[in-house]
Amino acid sequence: MSNSQSHSQHADNSNKAQPSEQALLKPLALGHLPLSNRVFMAPLTRSRSTAGDNLQTPLHALYYAQRATAGLIVSEATQISPQGQGYAWTPGIFNDEQVANWKVVTDAVHNAGGRIFCQLWHVGAISHQVFQPNDACPLSSSDFQPEGEAFVGDLLPDGPTVPHPKARAMTLEDIDNVKRDYRHAAKCAKEAGFDGVELHAANGYLLDQFIRSSVNKRDDQYGGSVENRLRLLQEVLDVIAQEIPRKNIGVRLSPTGGPGGSYDENPHETYVAAAKAVSEKDVAYIHVVRPNDHTGDGSGLEEGNQLLKNMRAAFSGVFIANGEFSPKEANEWIENNDADAVAFGRMFLANPDLPARLAQEGPYNKPNEETFYGGGSQGYVDYQSLTYLKPAL
Repeated sequence: MSNSQSHSQHADNSNKAQPSEQALLKPLALGHLPLSNRVFMAPLTRSRSTAGDNLQTPLHALYYAQRATAGLIVSEATQISPQGQGYAWTPGIFNDEQVANWKVVTDAVHNAGGRIFCQLWHVGAISHQVFQPNDACPLSSSDFQPEGEAFVGDLLPDGPTVPHPKARAMTLEDIDNVKRDYRHAAKCAKEAGFDGVELHAANGYLLDQFIRSSVNKRDDQYGGSVENRLRLLQEVLDVIAQEIPRKNIGVRLSPTGGPGGSYDENPHETYVAAAKAVSEKDVAYIHVVRPNDHTGDGSGLEEGNQLLKNMRAAFSGVFIANGEFSPKEANEWIENNDADAVAFGRMFLANPDLPARLAQEGPYNKPNEETFYGGGSQGYVDYQSLTYLKPAL
């Protein structure tokens, strides 16, 4: 795609709002971390890690450093163990080599003045035997056949996508092992230089498979009531807190959506309870993905907005909203105290200097969807910045 197709042009910004006028651009204290603004970079899987060993590269360091003016970067989802992987070419944070390669990334972000958290990820059932140690069956809260297909890249001759196999219910021993993996990954993230970690408990992955009633059919202490379905989330937070201060831990939640077709029968009750349960663990923030409007008449978005606001009321720490927010809407949410910050995904992908563009209300590059997943530098580190667009004086 040519520059004229993929990038917007420089515009006259003489009458644009100044940074001090925008709630998004005001500083924020996140635990003990002072952040320069409330424009967060959402976790974005880009499938560019090395095959086999799941390593980051200098290209990743450039990508994240370009976006270091975010108030906070949340890294792409990063598996806590080989068992936690469900997609080809995604990074890990569980061995010394991965720690060393992530350290190059975090150093680059810090040298550019930024802050970055590592998103800790276990996909649970949303996987395939090709990723699992000894070709084992993926694990979940209960026996579960996810809808859709696993992205296996070039690992299988029938790829790049193949149907998900049926996952088996985790034993209590499996659960203990996973908690140890979370603690070890948190320790690795600290050694890699991350400022904190975000626990991925959203989008229908492992922890969400325990939360959501359509998947969790257990009859032990991890199943049945909402309190029991939230138990593993709380226990994982406790083990992570043995390595990372609680005020450097965040949690991502999503009341709906994600691969595999899972859902909760009463998301308003369940996820408000989840926000309260996380609040009791005294962590820094929750990062909530707003349910999309699938009704076409706006009622779905209105319902999703109300659910986020109810979760906000149930949580005592910093509340980060996510979900196709326009800059105008994001500023309004912060001004109305419905959120403390807003995380942007595609806008940050295509606009590495997003806070500067927000300060002058554009122009904004358009993301190239053809380069979202896999590949190299194209559509990854080659989006133009405002300083590049400005003519020489």
